[in-house]
Amino acid sequence: MEQLKQRILKESAIISNDVLRMDSIINQQVDPSLIMEIGKEFAARFREERITKVLTIESSGIPAAFATAYELNVSLVFARRKQTVINDPDSYVERVPSFTKGMVSDLVISKQFLSSDDRILFIDDIIANGDGARGLVKIIQSAGAELAGMGIVVEKSFQAGANFFREQGIRVESLVKIASLDSGEVVFKD
Repeated sequence: MEQLKQRILKESAIISNDVLRMDSIINQQVDPSLIMEIGKEFAARFREERITKVLTIESSGIPAAFATAYELNVSLVFARRKQTVINDPDSYVERVPSFTKGMVSDLVISKQFLSSDDRILFIDDIIANGDGARGLVKIIQSAGAELAGMGIVVEKSFQAGANFFREQGIRVESLVKIASLDSGEVVFKD
């Protein structure tokens, strides 16, 4: 997605050889027109998969997942990152580390929102090591639902996350792949 690549080059900040901050594009400040284009692109790629729900993890995955769910005309479900007093006590819970946040958190989804009849499209903003995605896949499996595929806005292909899922036979569609952040430069992979 050329528009996204140009925005990354212009507005992102390289924090280290492993971390790219995209707060002004998709993480903290969200450009609605860009996000809707992202949703259209994922919907076009997965339209034939009979998706019943789009699933993501709060909070950075929500805008792209919302736009995708809107385009596919299905519900959006997101995993909360911690248990609260208002969470449904009958929930799926997976404990996962977060590469970007540098902490361990719980992914929580009420059991009422997933069923064995669901074909799930998982959408996320960035995939690095894939720990959060692995936790979400476990929740999908626990619900007896089927994972139809994963849509990733930005894949850091120099880290193992996306390839782990591809090796499991899961369809992973990334809009932008970053090959390297070395030497303070974003290098895209074709």
